[in-house]
Amino acid sequence: MTTDFISAISQIAAERGLDKEKIFEALEIAILAAYKKEKFGAARDEEGNIIAEHLSVEVDREIGEFKLFANKTVVKKVKDDEIEIALIEAELISPNVEVGDIVQIELPSEELGRIAAQAAKQVILQKMSEFEKDAVLAEYSDKVGEVFTALMQRMQRGQVIFEIGKATAVMPQEEQLSNEYYKIGERYKVLLKSIEDGEILVSRADPNFLIELFKLEVPEIESGVVEIKAVAREAGTRSKIAVVSHQEGVDPIGSCVGQRGIRIANIMNELGEEKIDIIEWDEDIAKFVANALSPAKVLDVSIDGETATVDVDADQLSLAIGKEGQNVRLAWKLTEMKIDIEGPEGEEVEEIEEKTEVEEEEKEVTETEEVTKEEKEKEE
Repeated sequence: MTTDFISAISQIAAERGLDKEKIFEALEIAILAAYKKEKFGAARDEEGNIIAEHLSVEVDREIGEFKLFANKTVVKKVKDDEIEIALIEAELISPNVEVGDIVQIELPSEELGRIAAQAAKQVILQKMSEFEKDAVLAEYSDKVGEVFTALMQRMQRGQVIFEIGKATAVMPQEEQLSNEYYKIGERYKVLLKSIEDGEILVSRADPNFLIELFKLEVPEIESGVVEIKAVAREAGTRSKIAVVSHQEGVDPIGSCVGQRGIRIANIMNELGEEKIDIIEWDEDIAKFVANALSPAKVLDVSIDGETATVDVDADQLSLAIGKEGQNVRLAWKLTEMKIDIEGPEGEEVEEIEEKTEVEEEEKEVTETEEVTKEEKEKEE
């Protein structure tokens, strides 16, 4: 080790914002491990005990010189001179030493310099990589919940790998939009959802991603004049978002839509084919349920505990239910109320759906019977 090498460590640490002391500590640990391996051949003995645990290595932070030390316990009578030192000998090193204290004794080692030189480069590269990763994670640890523009790098076992600044982020399959195809080199907005096991996880499917997009596009939301009270999302297809105004004269829905629909258009362009219903939140749960079923027009809503029974006209029934029940399902999630929709004849949604299924089955049976009958007639 030379002063030039120490200077190089100092320069690299300064340029990359790394802790120089941690690099030195990593070097000491790695070189000691290499020394033990060369001298003793294994990290542990047959009983699983760490070999030569009493040894330590220290590096001079100024000139880069490494020294090997044995940490010995002070005893009255030595039984193992590898790990123990007699009190009378220890007093020559430190006059105030007592039995039970640990005394550090420098050991001669001509091989330590060579071992250090061999291990240093590998250790520096490895630890620098680890420190940089830790530094990046520390930088983003307080930014969980924020939206970033990320560069798509590659697909890896179904996961999308993004680059966010100096960081690498992963978007698992469950956090992707099902109808979205990710292209290498394209930029996408993503929500920094969490940091788990040293890995940055991002999402485009999380409901909070939708909330953050609205904050970016709607200044009234960012300032607190308009508040998002609830979100229900089936990522990639359709979402409902409930908003309320805290300032008289400010239309919460109009604020989110923007002049000529520019704000909502920007958000929908980011999400591709996902449709967004913006509804007005109301502290009256019956009114809120009616609003949540938009675009359907509701005649009446009656509340019984956690269940809302909704009356609609015949021509609004399909709108209220939505394709494959999506509209009522999202309204259910948004209001956290069980919603039963009744048509003009008092039939509930479930009954209507069951009736439709029976009619479809009967239709299939009838069509099959007609085909069979025609084939028989042809044969005759």
